[in-house]
Amino acid sequence: MDDRQFIEQIKQGNEAAFRQLVEQHQKIVVNTCFSLVHNTDDANDLAQEVFIEAFNSAQNFKGESKVSTWLYRIAVNKSLNFIRDNKKRKFFKNIEDVFSGRNYTNSEAGLSSEEPDQNLQEKQKAAILHKAIDSLPKSQRIAFTLNKYEDLSYKEISEVMNVSLASVESLIHRAKKNLQEKLYDCYKKDC
Repeated sequence: MDDRQFIEQIKQGNEAAFRQLVEQHQKIVVNTCFSLVHNTDDANDLAQEVFIEAFNSAQNFKGESKVSTWLYRIAVNKSLNFIRDNKKRKFFKNIEDVFSGRNYTNSEAGLSSEEPDQNLQEKQKAAILHKAIDSLPKSQRIAFTLNKYEDLSYKEISEVMNVSLASVESLIHRAKKNLQEKLYDCYKKDC
């Protein structure tokens, strides 16, 4: 069954077709969400929300793009909304903690004294890279993530982001340049 047939079946309420669509695209959707939110549980939750929205809005799918592109767009939007909402929650939680005088233990902060050095170094490198990627402007971060983590072509990224091919090329070029500068600065500072 091709994409259009899947959508037609889903529009008619065929749950088996929807299950098959989820099975085909779940890994890619979860990976897309994870590449933006950097948390497995949150990525899985967001993927569920993506498929719920896809099911509920199947009637609105016009077939102008591939189903995978449509799902990527939903996944990126859900992930960005999650990040924005989470930042608000963290901000107010931190304010609440400051006024309540709460102190964090090492385990609450995600620190463990039992991790081997190599594992810790890998986690630190990954954290530095994620922090650098997160500090990119939103459009650069999305284009870079979709290209490097999700292996999407520039054309597919232009469809997901609804921008021109030249814009995608420019965004990815600037993202690489910015990351290179940020990581070089970090390396010089030994962070």
